[in-house]
Amino acid sequence: MASDYLLLRKPLDTPLLAPVWPDGIAPARFANVDSRAIHAVLEIAFPGGQIAAFADWYGNLTTDFEFDPTLCVPALAQDGSVAGLVQCWTSDFIKDFAVAPAHRGKGLGEALMLHTFALFAARGSAHVDLKVETSNQTARRLYARLGMIEV
Repeated sequence: MASDYLLLRKPLDTPLLAPVWPDGIAPARFANVDSRAIHAVLEIAFPGGQIAAFADWYGNLTTDFEFDPTLCVPALAQDGSVAGLVQCWTSDFIKDFAVAPAHRGKGLGEALMLHTFALFAARGSAHVDLKVETSNQTARRLYARLGMIEV
């Protein structure tokens, strides 16, 4: 059965809040992080085969014409593990957003999203979009709190 999705948009025409990272967590460069660890977090966040096997996922991601490694931001815990991540396309679209279970409820999702909004604003984007499953009430509450609107 196919999921129902909403398309949400964050306008970037007003001042943005700066991200506040949870203690011990910081954004990192995609190129400096083990891609398998990023993939593992995505597999947990999107169960049931929604994420392709590593080789296919990595190949598809890095060869896509909309791929820009500066728009793929992992957040690392002090021990070097991937606490969360956001992967975006150059078309002003957030493709994947995930927080590892051990790091949920601590403000990491909000920090990642605010960081992402700032990345797109710095690129001159007027807005950034994403799709969310209509049944994902936790994510929908976060996105609404961050000023995302349905389009």
